[in-house]
Amino acid sequence: MRIADWLDRFAIITGHTVKWLAILMLLVQFGIVISRYAFGVNSIAVQELVLYLHASHFMIAAAYTLQVDGHVRVDIFYARFTPKNKALIDIVGHLIFLLPAMCTILYFTWPSVRNAWAIKEGAISVGGLPASFLLKTLIPVFCVLLILQSISCLVRNFHSYFEKA
Repeated sequence: MRIADWLDRFAIITGHTVKWLAILMLLVQFGIVISRYAFGVNSIAVQELVLYLHASHFMIAAAYTLQVDGHVRVDIFYARFTPKNKALIDIVGHLIFLLPAMCTILYFTWPSVRNAWAIKEGAISVGGLPASFLLKTLIPVFCVLLILQSISCLVRNFHSYFEKA
């Protein structure tokens, strides 16, 4: 359980850290609107900054959302299950769906991320931010953070399932 506690604390710290990206994203977008419509000034790089902030916010906060059980769930039946059955469903979900999906995404995107870093891949658009390699790096970061949080959830669910047995 100490491993699960440590992983949960890590997810909480990352979640509380990246939540400020939402406010920064809002301020940058507000600045874009004001500069465009009040002053007729536009910047593709600043528009891409909103994209980078948005991607960073959601991909890094996904593990925190899993930790606080905030992901969307269709729980027509799940809500009525006993805690032991909920733990079993969650164990199956993590082992059959989440972990294999994250490992697959990590495996297939790693070459693209590695190549992007090798050439320091530039802007998505002409005049954009010259750091597309940083945006691509969010994919393995997302996968690793979700894998770590999934391990924490599995530890807690196994404990829950076998504790009451």
